[in-house]
Amino acid sequence: MKYLLDTDHLSILQRQSGQDFINLSNRMSDYPLSDFAVSIVTFHEQILGSHAYINRAGNSDKVVKGYEMMMRLINDFKVLPFVSFDAVAAKAFDQLQSQRIQLPKMDARIASIALSRGLILLTRNHRDFGKVTGLQIEDWTV
Repeated sequence: MKYLLDTDHLSILQRQSGQDFINLSNRMSDYPLSDFAVSIVTFHEQILGSHAYINRAGNSDKVVKGYEMMMRLINDFKVLPFVSFDAVAAKAFDQLQSQRIQLPKMDARIASIALSRGLILLTRNHRDFGKVTGLQIEDWTV
């Protein structure tokens, strides 16, 4: 495992359309699938999104669609290995927090996972992740 997909890169792969998808999938095809992983935090973010959709659903059809979205997520996450937010990542997270870096909590958790395992984070979010010293980030959509 060498690369950690941020939620934005994973979402592009899930949509399977557009130039960002073409660029990302072409670049990924140069590597074995075993080089890639997703974090439990990304799963958490995406499940929260489908949960919010279900909670806002105004009718049964939208509730069904929300649960279909959730099922697709479960199937999508069967393809790549998960990287957990464990005690080592939590320690890295605490260190980030002590530096008072202005970073959304979920992004800080993803950064902590990547830092604690020496993974390169694939993301378009250079504005936030670029604040984290020592975090290697690349954008494969360009």
